Amino acid sequence: MSEISPIINTNAPAPEGFSGEGFFATQLSDLIGMARSLSLWPLPFATSCCGIEFMATMGPNYDLARFGGERMSFSPRQADVLMVCGTISKKLGPILKEVYTQMAEPKWVISVGACACSGGIFDSYSVLQGIDRIIPVDVYVPGCPPRPEQILEGFMQVQALATSESLRRRDLPQYKELLESYNIN
Repeated sequence: MSEISPIINTNAPAPEGFSGEGFFATQLSDLIGMARSLSLWPLPFATSCCGIEFMATMGPNYDLARFGGERMSFSPRQADVLMVCGTISKKLGPILKEVYTQMAEPKWVISVGACACSGGIFDSYSVLQGIDRIIPVDVYVPGCPPRPEQILEGFMQVQALATSESLRRRDLPQYKELLESYNIN
């Protein structure tokens, strides 16, 4: 695991606030960030061997459900996290972009495996050399294939992003410029 990985307490303590007898007050953004981070619904977009490692992440030995990712969503309209696992061909690229655009905000993308991150060993005309050429990526999980522990760490990094992200970040001009650079409206 990397040395810069975020430390996430899975016991989910209450956010900082003011408490007294019979009341607790905090900022709404802290409360929403905590709720978002502990209820992420991943959409697995698995095309090759990295998908098998992702399946192991869902199994009892690693159990992604402990981190709030228990419900796999196979509908982009109900998913928060797009997990692209494996090789993406150039013909499959527009379909991946369509799945991304159908997801509601806020949404995050995890690129799992060397093929999704950079094309991997397939330096050919038919393989997309990284999904960041067609959609924005929040977390990269390198490896060929990456171990389930690495996928869990990537998921925890998305949780840290969801916790700390401002509620208004998606409305900022910088975010809109990022989407426009990918031709996403």
